[in-house]
Amino acid sequence: MEIDKEIKVLLVDDHEMVRIGLAAVLGTEDGIEVVGEASSGEEGIRLAQEYKPDVVLMDLVMEGMDGIEATRELLKLQPEAKVIVLTSYLDDEKMYPVIEAGAFSYLLKTSRASEIAEAIRAAVRGQSVLESQVASKMMNRFRQPKAEAPAHEDLTEREMDVLRLLAQGKSNQDIADELIIGIKTVKFHVTNILAKLGVEDRTQAAIYAYKNGLAE
Repeated sequence: MEIDKEIKVLLVDDHEMVRIGLAAVLGTEDGIEVVGEASSGEEGIRLAQEYKPDVVLMDLVMEGMDGIEATRELLKLQPEAKVIVLTSYLDDEKMYPVIEAGAFSYLLKTSRASEIAEAIRAAVRGQSVLESQVASKMMNRFRQPKAEAPAHEDLTEREMDVLRLLAQGKSNQDIADELIIGIKTVKFHVTNILAKLGVEDRTQAAIYAYKNGLAE
């Protein structure tokens, strides 16, 4: 949207004094208009449909529908809105879910009025603002090493067939007969299987297969 237009803001918080304080402070900011106040997540969704705000300041912990669910449902109905979480909480179980639900920015209620106003303007420009502690948590989460994929995911479909039969105690000739392939091809597949699984012999490959439910 054009940044010289009034930015319509909806407040969603179950504490009346918080809403009163935010409305008073933001009312002094040029280019920002508080168009509505909601005391619950359900009311916030209803008012968002009525007022079509550009930005929603969303509390996290509320009676009934919390800020996470309210954010998710509100953005389904008003996907163009930018939800800025304004909360006292930094818990992982609240922070990550609301960001995954679509929250655009995340601020603490200890933020200065000027910081909240700038976050609102930044949201309209398409720029997210994260409380420094939130940004650190997010970076640390992304830095955590991802769990390695199981070794057998590298096996081809044919190698999986050979491994399954090998684990059932079949000989190379039995495997060749069942899969209708040459015995040299079976040996080639077995060599590849051992290398990909990082095991030394057929017995270890069979044990791997049973541990990972691949022998059936």
